[in-house]
Amino acid sequence: MNLKKIIAIITMCIFLNFMNVPLSNAISPESEAIYQGIDVSNWQGYINYTQVKNSGIEVVYIKASQGNNLKDAYFDINYENAKRNGLKVGFYHFLTATNTQQAEQQARFFASVISGKIPDCRLVLDYEIFGNVGNTEINEIARTFLETTKRITNKEVMLYSDLSNSRTIFSRELAQDYPLWIADYTTREQLENSSSNWNSWIGWQYTDRGRINGIRGSVDRDIYTKEIFLNDTTETPQIENPNQDNTLNTQSIFYTVKRGDTLWEIARRYGTTVNQIAQINNISNPNLIFPGQVLRILENSTIQGNEERATGSIIYTVRPGNTLSEIANAYGVTVEHIQEINDIQNPNLIFPGEQLRITESRSNQLYELGNPNQDITYIVRKGDTLSGIARKFNVTVQYLVNKNSIKNPNLIYIGQIIRI
Repeated sequence: MNLKKIIAIITMCIFLNFMNVPLSNAISPESEAIYQGIDVSNWQGYINYTQVKNSGIEVVYIKASQGNNLKDAYFDINYENAKRNGLKVGFYHFLTATNTQQAEQQARFFASVISGKIPDCRLVLDYEIFGNVGNTEINEIARTFLETTKRITNKEVMLYSDLSNSRTIFSRELAQDYPLWIADYTTREQLENSSSNWNSWIGWQYTDRGRINGIRGSVDRDIYTKEIFLNDTTETPQIENPNQDNTLNTQSIFYTVKRGDTLWEIARRYGTTVNQIAQINNISNPNLIFPGQVLRILENSTIQGNEERATGSIIYTVRPGNTLSEIANAYGVTVEHIQEINDIQNPNLIFPGEQLRITESRSNQLYELGNPNQDITYIVRKGDTLSGIARKFNVTVQYLVNKNSIKNPNLIYIGQIIRI
């Protein structure tokens, strides 16, 4: 072989490496043992894990945290109830860092949220929004988060990514060091014939529209291989929260103002302040709200308690301003039901901090009736259709069309508010 050919081959190799050509033209499971799973967050609301377990689910990944200081509102109750029903659990963090310093801080925050918990599965980095950060920096940020998390928790880690990013964003070097939980909503055959910088996966999220008994609406469905499981299933170490008292344990909800409501009453009901509601909804006069107005509220989370295997109960902690009737309405049960199982003699006498057992979750009938005093709202997301939303809430498309005065049922837009 002459010198020119050798130089040409070397040049081509350098070029291919620079272009980050995918490592593999096929991506398949790391091993053949398959475990059925789901991944959940506050988006699913309250989950009956007894029914989930009876549906054949073996593994549940639970969102623990996001960004610098947001703890998922349902993290604790999801963990407690999944564990109680014998499911294998894993935790993930949704990363918003734009530099390695923020990545390290978010890793420490993630570790502080899961302190004292016992994961059965690898800890996961969910990194999918990059902003204006370049590929080199993205990989440095991902590696910093993964290395920091592994070092301070003593637990194995992995990366969650869709197929496209696993091929074009995340590097071959990252693929060599960390296993992959891939999101791809095609078929296994199509996935195995796809290219990626990974040649195998240990988790595959194959749909975001799964239906499972015990979960209202859609849920991500996954399958996992045995490599997902940790050898060390001891408690995660106690890590100090780097944000001290600045952790937000909230969820964003949308409330439709009813006749007779005041902003003060609404604020007390959801554990927030009049000023906060007024500020995030651009209300110039907090004394002026009107029926039908939709308010965005950052609700302080007091979700906690135990799920009983047969009944799927929760424990609700009474907030200042709560009444027994509004708690009953919120969970689709009667005042008498709550009275009976909590031995309450006077339904007009409950006090902040009191813990009430509730053994029924909100029923489908609540949505089907469309009672204007019990309206909920849904914010349209990318990929939504009116028929999909109707299925999610067990109503008809025509019902949504009529209730929301929609002229064209095939035309809805991201951010649109749909009254249910």
